[in-house]
Amino acid sequence: MSLNILGVVVVVLFYLLVLGTGIWASMKSKQAQKGNHANQTEIVLLGSRRISLVVGVFTMTATFVGGGFLAGVAEVVYTPNMGLAWAVMPVTAALSFLVGGLFFAKPMRDRAYVTMMDPFQIKYGNLISGLLSVALLITDIIWVTGTLIALGSTMSVILDLSYTVCIWISAAVAIIYTLAGGLYSVAYTDIIQLILIFFSLWLCVPFILMSPHSADITKTAFNFTYQDSWIGSINKARAGRWIDNFLLLSLGNLGYQDFHQRILSASSSATARITCFTAIPLIMIAGIPSVLIGAAAASTDWNMTMYGSPSPDERGEASQILPIALQYLTPQYISVFGIGAIAAAVMSSMDSGLLSATSIFISSIYTTILRTKASDCEIRWVIRVTVVLVGLAGTSLTFLKNSILFFWILASDITYTIMFPQLICVLFFDISNGYGSIMGLVVGVLLRVLSGEPSIGLPIVIHLPGCTLEDGEYVQCSPVRTICMLSTILSTLLFSYLASLLFNKGLIPEKWNIFKAKIQKPPKNIVVVNNDVIATAWSHYTAAQASHLLPSIQPRADLTTSPPPERIIVPPDGTWLEGEPQPLCGGGVQGMAGVTHDSPDFGYGPAFQKRLHRVQAQSDHG
Repeated sequence: MSLNILGVVVVVLFYLLVLGTGIWASMKSKQAQKGNHANQTEIVLLGSRRISLVVGVFTMTATFVGGGFLAGVAEVVYTPNMGLAWAVMPVTAALSFLVGGLFFAKPMRDRAYVTMMDPFQIKYGNLISGLLSVALLITDIIWVTGTLIALGSTMSVILDLSYTVCIWISAAVAIIYTLAGGLYSVAYTDIIQLILIFFSLWLCVPFILMSPHSADITKTAFNFTYQDSWIGSINKARAGRWIDNFLLLSLGNLGYQDFHQRILSASSSATARITCFTAIPLIMIAGIPSVLIGAAAASTDWNMTMYGSPSPDERGEASQILPIALQYLTPQYISVFGIGAIAAAVMSSMDSGLLSATSIFISSIYTTILRTKASDCEIRWVIRVTVVLVGLAGTSLTFLKNSILFFWILASDITYTIMFPQLICVLFFDISNGYGSIMGLVVGVLLRVLSGEPSIGLPIVIHLPGCTLEDGEYVQCSPVRTICMLSTILSTLLFSYLASLLFNKGLIPEKWNIFKAKIQKPPKNIVVVNNDVIATAWSHYTAAQASHLLPSIQPRADLTTSPPPERIIVPPDGTWLEGEPQPLCGGGVQGMAGVTHDSPDFGYGPAFQKRLHRVQAQSDHG
């Protein structure tokens, strides 16, 4: 097979289009910085929290419609012992958006977090937050690897280019435009990429379905033709694994920073929720072409094609079924559009992984642990270096050439069994504390490791109910990951309660309480307004603790919240820093975006919490 010149030209034109869009978006980012007093981290990583509904919907959908999504769905539908019954990725992604919009978007956006690790840092401290941040960094690197493998496999099959060359060139393009404009570049290139994905794949589908070498997919859906039915089935022995995969891919997505970065960058919590709900039908539709291509591939007599015998499954190339179908079941001038779709999907997910990992490292590790007094200039350079290093790390792992689904499951495993239960506890259970978080992490990881994972060669030590011996190897039939996830939640809450009880009863000396585990009755809302901060606190800090740091403050009674605050604190001299929120004559408080104190968008960020941490520390020590 010779080099596909037409395909190379199309891919080059696509890359130029994406790169041009990214550079244009970077110029928009620089314009937004003028007159914007938000810190450098929020500007680059969250687009100054000014991402509109339309742009938000596109970037939310494109983030999850990656190369792994498209190629993975086609692979599962085509694989004989799986089929459509196991290709749940479009449904699980839609369920993730639904759950995220209902339960996570409002509290996360209202409190103006920079990353999903902020509540951990605020409540548990830097040590635990840093430890969990490392787990998130690993998942983002795996995310980048999985998406690039999908692109490398596709290009090497259709263009007859070197697998390595395809991957490194694509990675370089994504790194460059992510460096140029941060979230602005990522969000606006996602618009172009999602449009190309929809147009290109839907263009290819009719040609694949009408291929003379493929049988009618409606007739092969329930009958053995060239292989087992592409509909697939879920028998009793595999039901536990199906449930496990379904919940893992649904709730595991909520443990990714990529998802939360989209809702945190929205212009308001209402916009964040609508973004999640609007993306649901889009991601469902995006999965349909891959389903149809996988079904057509399962209905094809490959011996009659240029591919020849044996079939892709028999050659162990099921993970490459999407590019193989595009190459051998469509005309050459059509297959290049499929290349464009895969490249667009990979770019839209890779740039999200790059920015997500950078956000976690900068916000949760570098500026809070390593360099707490880093300047804006220093942060800008660290962001750039981090983007490059994450890109290089993810790209380097592509030499493994594992199944795309393998990397997807591995990353989701970490987010589902570790991050998701930890996030549930820190957001929705006041009783949780650092001691419970550590024990929950230990229990969850230990149980997951001992439960084994054949796909990565991890032996099974604990035989859960239903564990059977197949071909000389033990196989877990129970929903292992879900059991680990629930165990993490229960152990976190149990040990949090026990730790609080021991300290409250005085059974353990107070000086050993490094994570401040005492249970405190949450006070009414506190509004603190000074030259540094304006916020409503939903935390366990009291007004007395806040006033300990600001002895000259004066209470003000003309502000109202619901429920009423215990005390409202304002600067006695009425002075304000440039760009800080200003008091209104009507007794409200308004920020730069026109947000009032009783608005759902009136929240608190890490800077405010760090200040209150200092307040509490001083108050606790007299």
